[in-house]
Amino acid sequence: MAKIVECVPNFSEGRNNEVIEAIVEEVRRVEGAKLLDYSSDKSHNRTVVTIVGKPEAVTTAAFNLAKKAAELIDMSIHEGEHPRMGATDVIPFIPIADVTMAECVEMAREVGRRMGEELNIPVYLYEDAATTPQRGNLAEVRKGQYEGFFEKIKKEEWKPDFGPATMNVKAGATAVGARVPLVAYNVNLATDNIEIASAIAKKVRFLGGGLRYVKGIGVMLEERNIAQVSMNLVNYEKTAIYQAFEMVKMEAQRYGIAVIGSEVIGLVPMKSLIDCAEYYLQIEDFSMDQILEKRVAE
Repeated sequence: MAKIVECVPNFSEGRNNEVIEAIVEEVRRVEGAKLLDYSSDKSHNRTVVTIVGKPEAVTTAAFNLAKKAAELIDMSIHEGEHPRMGATDVIPFIPIADVTMAECVEMAREVGRRMGEELNIPVYLYEDAATTPQRGNLAEVRKGQYEGFFEKIKKEEWKPDFGPATMNVKAGATAVGARVPLVAYNVNLATDNIEIASAIAKKVRFLGGGLRYVKGIGVMLEERNIAQVSMNLVNYEKTAIYQAFEMVKMEAQRYGIAVIGSEVIGLVPMKSLIDCAEYYLQIEDFSMDQILEKRVAE
């Protein structure tokens, strides 16, 4: 079986299509790396790119994307609802087929080292690639965001793993890591009150006493004038999408607020959605072998 790794870089640009296309084009230039998907959000001012392919090709593509983003994005004038600290905000490597987590950690270290040495960008290794327990949590690494990092980076405990111990004014800082697949899932509320969305997110996320494998924040979708609970499900098999959805809906009821929709960002494992269908339809004894497309692919 061929080695296949996934990489899902997040960039702090979701409004300028020319910049987005120029960044994404870097993937198409690398043989052995395939661009599966990219999606942008204007309110978040963020683009999520999904790449798969051979480890060497994906590593090259990830670095080239970061280099192009550093050229085209100026963090000193960036604004957006989503937490961010750099032009290339995060670069996670995810094992898919015949690739170990240890190999993904090495890929993260290689890209991080090159970004630090060649692009002069401070890099923090996170999740399974983290060098300290504190850096295992992306939220802790990114705390303070771009604006706060000019002081944060001076602290000894926040010295970068690679690159200069001073903030890159234009490109910011980047978190590079290795992790299992996650689901980026957002729930939209029938309110324009961001405080309600933030309060719900606090109840739902693990750090607030909520679901073990959920990270969440409240954000405002300016174009639609609605508030949103934006979540990452870092282990969808242990905390399912439907569990996060139902808890948001339950917490919204205390404010008399309805849920008006939800969205998945980027690509998700088929099983994460099958689990939802199984739950809501109350299907008994369902097997993934009953999925037509799966059997045809085999």
